[in-house]
Amino acid sequence: MSRTIGTVARGVRAPIFRQGDDVVSITADTVANALAEEGIAPRDKDVVAITESVVARCQGNYATVRQIAADVRAKTGGKTVGITFPILSRNRFSLLLSGIASGAEKIVLLLSLPSDEVGNHLVSMDQLDEAGVDPFRDVLTLEQFRSHFGSVIHPFTGVDYVDYYQRIIQEAGAQAEIIFSNRVQSILPYTDTVICCDIHTRQRSKRLLKAAGAKCVLGLDDLLTSSVDGSGYNPQYGLLGSNKADDGRVKLFPRDTMAVAEALGQALSQRTGKHIEAMIYGDGAFKDPVGKIWELADPVVAPGYTSGLVGTPNELKLKYLADKDFADLSGEALQQAISEKIRQKDASVSLVGNMVSEGTTPRNLTDLIGSLCDLTSGSGDKGTPIVYIQGYFDNYTTD
Repeated sequence: MSRTIGTVARGVRAPIFRQGDDVVSITADTVANALAEEGIAPRDKDVVAITESVVARCQGNYATVRQIAADVRAKTGGKTVGITFPILSRNRFSLLLSGIASGAEKIVLLLSLPSDEVGNHLVSMDQLDEAGVDPFRDVLTLEQFRSHFGSVIHPFTGVDYVDYYQRIIQEAGAQAEIIFSNRVQSILPYTDTVICCDIHTRQRSKRLLKAAGAKCVLGLDDLLTSSVDGSGYNPQYGLLGSNKADDGRVKLFPRDTMAVAEALGQALSQRTGKHIEAMIYGDGAFKDPVGKIWELADPVVAPGYTSGLVGTPNELKLKYLADKDFADLSGEALQQAISEKIRQKDASVSLVGNMVSEGTTPRNLTDLIGSLCDLTSGSGDKGTPIVYIQGYFDNYTTD
């Protein structure tokens, strides 16, 4: 062990990207300039990552409320439409709700209890217990919800999302009815035309509704899958992964992200003379222990990445080796023994299920690295939508 620094993630300040910009060339130039300016020597298996929002902006992948409404009207008939399990978010869902409501005469909104899919709580489990509400069986009307819990203000945003979503629907010109249940089939007594707005459980919701007799079942991933009146689109994810761009538009999840990542990796590999991996990343996958929000509101952490980022970590647990296999050693002898054990590790043989790897994180590399990037870049005014990572694939023996 001659090198004393392991993994390093650096946020790279970048110019403001605009629609029509060449995201690959600008990113490659920005990173190359930063490396030269800071005196950083690139190494094989370094990773460059850029946030999905920059890629989508350069692609001009936007849609208006009016364009969303047109697609909803065409695909549902525009009468009474059920909306099930949306997340509670001004940024993520308010404009989508406005667009859907603008394409229908009436919206029946089904909200889950005690929280939405990503952990934004309407109430606590303790409050449900105290009110005698069974979240696995009961269906509450808005009046029943209010009688039990009154006005519910989100502690971080200061918003009563029930009232907020009701007003959005009404201001879009549709009637609004709100119910609360954790069974997606609870929407069917009200309408057989449903848009499932959950993210990671959407396929199950669709399956259950179809099996229960719903006539028209869509997900957010079925809307804006192709251009509507000149809009942006995403053939794989539709409206999933979208964010509010301004008061009348959303930015969709970017398209062709695997090709963008490959082109970026090739461009930087050529510039540096080293093999550089590349990634397009969105939300990280981690949970806030205080607010209990699970960050992942995008359909995936990393929509695009180079082939070298495929797989899961295949690592030995150093603490286990030190405490068990080499418990009788210390100092230089312990260091040498562990180093030799790592060198003997066969990278082609998975350590899954082996006690010596127990406790290492069993997640995809793209999810781990994408989460690291999201935490590094932040979502505010740091101005670092590009992240450059070194040493991620190193181990204790790497010089």
